[in-house]
Amino acid sequence: MSSYYETLFSDARRSGRSESIGADLAATAFLDGKPERKGKSKITATERHAVFWSASFLHGLPKEAWTQESLVLALAHYLGQDHFAFPSIVSHIATLAPEAVQRAARYGGLVLRQDSPRWKEVASLADTHPANFGEYVQIFGIFKQAQMVRVAEVEQMNQQLANLTPLELLAYASLYAFEHLIPGLLEGGQALGEPDVEEAWNAIEDIFAWKLATCDPASLQMNDHTIGTSLGKHLSPFLFPSLDGLPPRNDLYSAFSTLVDAQVELNSFVTRSAEALCYDDTIRFVMLGERLEIAVTDATGIADWQRDGDKLTRLHQYWLYRGMAALMKSPDTLAMVGPEHLEANLQAFAKAMGTWQQLQEVYGVADHVQTEAGSKVDVFRALLATELMTAFFIEDFLRPYQEYLGQFGDPWLALGRLAFGGLMQVEMQNRLPITWSDKAAKIATITPWTASTDYPHGQAQAAEAILDFWTSDWIALAEQLRRGDVGLRPRLHERPMLKMGCHLFQLPWMVAVQNNATAAVNNLRRLGARRGDARDETRRIEQRLAALFAQRGFQVLVSYELPSLSADANDVEEIDLLCARDGRLLVLEIKSTYLRRSVKEAWTHRHVTLRKAGLQLQRKVTAVSRALEHGGLLHQALALEADCMPEIAAWIVDTSIESDHQRFHGFLKVSLEEVLIALRDDRHLLNDPDGLFQTGNASSKSFVRDSDRAAFTSLYPSGFSAKRFVEAIESATVWNINDGKSVQ
Repeated sequence: MSSYYETLFSDARRSGRSESIGADLAATAFLDGKPERKGKSKITATERHAVFWSASFLHGLPKEAWTQESLVLALAHYLGQDHFAFPSIVSHIATLAPEAVQRAARYGGLVLRQDSPRWKEVASLADTHPANFGEYVQIFGIFKQAQMVRVAEVEQMNQQLANLTPLELLAYASLYAFEHLIPGLLEGGQALGEPDVEEAWNAIEDIFAWKLATCDPASLQMNDHTIGTSLGKHLSPFLFPSLDGLPPRNDLYSAFSTLVDAQVELNSFVTRSAEALCYDDTIRFVMLGERLEIAVTDATGIADWQRDGDKLTRLHQYWLYRGMAALMKSPDTLAMVGPEHLEANLQAFAKAMGTWQQLQEVYGVADHVQTEAGSKVDVFRALLATELMTAFFIEDFLRPYQEYLGQFGDPWLALGRLAFGGLMQVEMQNRLPITWSDKAAKIATITPWTASTDYPHGQAQAAEAILDFWTSDWIALAEQLRRGDVGLRPRLHERPMLKMGCHLFQLPWMVAVQNNATAAVNNLRRLGARRGDARDETRRIEQRLAALFAQRGFQVLVSYELPSLSADANDVEEIDLLCARDGRLLVLEIKSTYLRRSVKEAWTHRHVTLRKAGLQLQRKVTAVSRALEHGGLLHQALALEADCMPEIAAWIVDTSIESDHQRFHGFLKVSLEEVLIALRDDRHLLNDPDGLFQTGNASSKSFVRDSDRAAFTSLYPSGFSAKRFVEAIESATVWNINDGKSVQ
């Protein structure tokens, strides 16, 4: 192992390559975690750092070598950990290429880790290299002070709510949501002077995480008595004020509201300032007197980020239209739609159908997946259940609340009237801002939604599996957080059934307005990335995309292993898709991940997954070209003529939208959905052809067949060809929408 990186560098130099290329090869191997083992023992990250940074060739590299992305990222890895120290390398690089150290310190997240010994190595450069690091270290100091102030404010407010149980905190969160968040959403936007809904939700999630990490474990063992006592003290006095009863705890509610504001401010500082400093290369922070200003360095990059967001919005619309069409072509499914709240239920079914198609075609999900509890859940039924819950909470909670709020002008009076109305119904429905039931009762509620031809009344076992799929066990999550385990934690919308003891709690104010498609994707692909089903799903993504190419007349090879004739065959992984037609060959590298929400997550995806994908594709294209030069097996497999050398196009095809239409090691990255839409030639569905989203609500007039819609412009007016398909993808024509709005 001690000579591994030295050997890579030396071999490159002997083959006539420059020092920069040799260093790039060694740094790339380091970033890819190579070598993985020393004999039978797995090499630790600390051991790998020690070997790489002690390589003698590093000290003789020219400045241009250190400005390469691979070397900067390698240095960022060093600065991002605290277990291995080699301060002389930081000082050495700072002398040659100070901008490389500055970038690496940002990428290593040191602005939020200024207690790290690695930051002390960088901060010391202000004394030895003041021209390059004096202001840089000063900027970091300003960030540290700003962070400390915001953290202190959050901690101070946390203490005022320290004695509340998680359920009691949920009560105040629900009151807050109905006062500050829901009115704006009901009016189709953000109310004047109120916080951004997404930012407030994120803050509330962080507050719950703090509470779960610090609460008495016994407070999570809920029963009917403890639920009644807690809500009777902290919720009922707001909704049902009485001279003889307990007064509302306005002090605690005010403290919670202030805590949300403080947490929003802290989170905003982290995501919009600190993480922007670390991971957003389109801007930079500069000192202007004694204050910081943001200077735009890449306006094109900012526009690209905004366009990617617009594309994601259009894709959500696309899948709803696909769901509507599928629903209208499925009489059996249509027959399941109940007459009550017909329009809302039709939308619920259409949304579930659209998300189900997306999960199948884009993410390779099977009809049934295994939950963490070990049960097998029918994915479509799980999607339908959550969409019907959303429809129920909209119709039976939010719409009446909106009416009462307009009538009384007071959120507590409106909530009290809503709750009282539920109690007055024959079956005494719970219309409190928090709903709950034991698992058996919830199964009974969901069972009718699992009805089928074989089980006209539904299956309790299927309903239980649906609950398992959407449940977040707060007792287990609290234990994880108390251990200091920084692993994944479910976001509220990803698993909206909150389990405490034998009871399941739901938040109508969240379930009614959440994006269930994103929740489902991230439930499976983010939280469930290590499921046993995940590997099979990756295979199905390739197979289903291959089937679409085959329908368009391509000769397709899936997960192809190169013939042994290729000199690179032993060093190249199997090729995900090879598609040949009309003298053209597509070499596709498929990547399947989840939906991200931050600049940091997008940066990590770009510099880890997509960077590596570009390198993989580089090796594979070289190996494919050499295999084709030999003729024989690969020609036969692709049904190519013996003397045909096809024109090769190679793409990274990714389930995420980040870094769309950018290049990695020279190869174009496109979204899998763009490829799918181009093959189906239905890009008109990206353009909201029925105007469903102009008002933000789908209406019953939307449920029409594709054949009844206005004509659309095909990508292939003269007929499909491989040449035109490649041009459509590489020029982003899919996103050039017919109404003239382009998100290319």
